[in-house]
Amino acid sequence: MAEQSSEGTGTSKKSAAKKSSTSRSTSKQSSSAKSSARRAPSAEPSRKPTGARVAGEAARQFAELSSKEVEGVTSLQRTEDGWVVELDVLELRRVPETTDVLAIYEVTLDSSGGMEGYRRVHRYVRGQVEDA
Repeated sequence: MAEQSSEGTGTSKKSAAKKSSTSRSTSKQSSSAKSSARRAPSAEPSRKPTGARVAGEAARQFAELSSKEVEGVTSLQRTEDGWVVELDVLELRRVPETTDVLAIYEVTLDSSGGMEGYRRVHRYVRGQVEDA
């Protein structure tokens, strides 16, 4: 009978260990569920796009449509209907690099950041200095 009680004790230790590990994993799961629930509101996109996002989206959409390399954003302006972004664009690569042909494109976007259109407003040589 002494043997049975030692086996019974061993079994109860194993089941106690299982319960303990189960409660730890459950608390970890509920903890991670709580943290993801806390992060959810910040994951929602803001209703009003920021200037930086609009400029980046304008550059991305322009490059995708035109297959030209955007070198930078020259200006960004909010309008009643949306946004106007001017982009410096590489039109023709030359050697030496100072003779590359660049252009400024005006990109119009709606209030949510969707492209409505674009047009070239100026063309120049990279090394050329202009008085404005």
